[in-house]
Amino acid sequence: MQTIDPTTGNRIKSYHQTSVSQIDAILNRTEKSFQSWRCLSFKERGVIMKKAASMLRVNKDQYARLMALEMGKPLPQGQGEIEKCASVCEFYAEHAEAFLFPEPVKTEASKSFITFEPLGIVLAVMPWNFPFWQVFRCAAPTLMAGNAMVLKHASNVCGCALAIERIFKDAGCPPGLFSNVLVSGSKVKDLIEHPLVVAVSFTGSTQVGKSIASHAGEALKKTVLELGGSDPYIVLEDADVEYAAETCVNSRLINGGQSCISAKRFIVVSEIFKEFEERFTTKMLMQRMGPPLHEGVTLGPLARHDLRYQLHGQVDRSARQGAKLLLGGAVPLGPGSFYPPTVLTRVRPGMAAYQEELFGPVAALIEVTDEHEAIQTANDTIFGLGAAIFTGDLKRGERLAKELRAGCCFVNASVSSDARLPFGGIKQSGYGRELGIMGIREFINIKTVYVK
Repeated sequence: MQTIDPTTGNRIKSYHQTSVSQIDAILNRTEKSFQSWRCLSFKERGVIMKKAASMLRVNKDQYARLMALEMGKPLPQGQGEIEKCASVCEFYAEHAEAFLFPEPVKTEASKSFITFEPLGIVLAVMPWNFPFWQVFRCAAPTLMAGNAMVLKHASNVCGCALAIERIFKDAGCPPGLFSNVLVSGSKVKDLIEHPLVVAVSFTGSTQVGKSIASHAGEALKKTVLELGGSDPYIVLEDADVEYAAETCVNSRLINGGQSCISAKRFIVVSEIFKEFEERFTTKMLMQRMGPPLHEGVTLGPLARHDLRYQLHGQVDRSARQGAKLLLGGAVPLGPGSFYPPTVLTRVRPGMAAYQEELFGPVAALIEVTDEHEAIQTANDTIFGLGAAIFTGDLKRGERLAKELRAGCCFVNASVSSDARLPFGGIKQSGYGRELGIMGIREFINIKTVYVK
């Protein structure tokens, strides 16, 4: 396995894959640590989780640089990601006990209650786009609930995977409680089927998510799936157009546009469409593309060459289908996996930019006549992760948010994940929830106790 610098195309480091015998040894050690970890109090686990948060902050620049090298994230964005990881560790250290406190239920028994108990080893199959955050938003609640975790990270961020394992080890977790295995995607089925693995958390593409759900279903193991998205951002005629354009551009380009919850389809009513189109395109043009370690860069390279050409193919197909290219749309010369900020307008149903997820800095502008058509267009997708509405009438925004078929909807703000709120999708964007009280209860035995 190799990690490649997407800025230069040069090899960073090679890694030996974890063998079958090593995987067995790792899982047996993890199971042993789980048996002791599950007996600790929430306070004792919380001390370790807070230590992990402290270590993240102390080494924030180092980890941000590692992300920049392995998958192209600009340094300020990487630093922000590490801070978010520290915050989720602290959040669950503070709230896990309250979230999982036994709940009494009045029945004919002298005593009856619901208790929340850990399940065992959770397999986390995580993507490269937020190589620290995706892991920590799963690990913090999972570990604080008393479970153990084995991480199978994306092959192009092996350095990040090993760094995360060291963080939990140095923070004081029992040996192997959080373990890392370096294997290719073809080995995930074997990991799922391993008798010591009790559940699976996966973040990634819909296609791979279906495969993982199938394997886990055959093994009768619970899954939480956070999959692709084509998030619609609706801009109504009473919106602050300047603010909406600025927010939409920021959402579209976060992490180079390589985010399931970044804005992808911009659905704008005719009354303000031209104004929004001009402001949005101007702001996209102002972005600075370059090496992620350079100061002032807002858009680094895509994580891999193949992802760039897949994205360019979608842009090219959309243009041939009738979309108008306002900005970008050309593969840059030179090394690296760079792709420029790109704006497509006159996007219609049936086009690649309308139907498919655009995983990169490409925006699809869609003109509609009114709010009714806007909602219909927003819901006209196989995905259902996030959505946003921009309007000057908050009651109107709240009303329309209820009509959007998605796991979360934001009014006058970018869709984002927050430790305090449940996060996840519907339809082809997956099922289950991470974060909030719902997230920590996903990998839990919800047990009824009845004492007569």
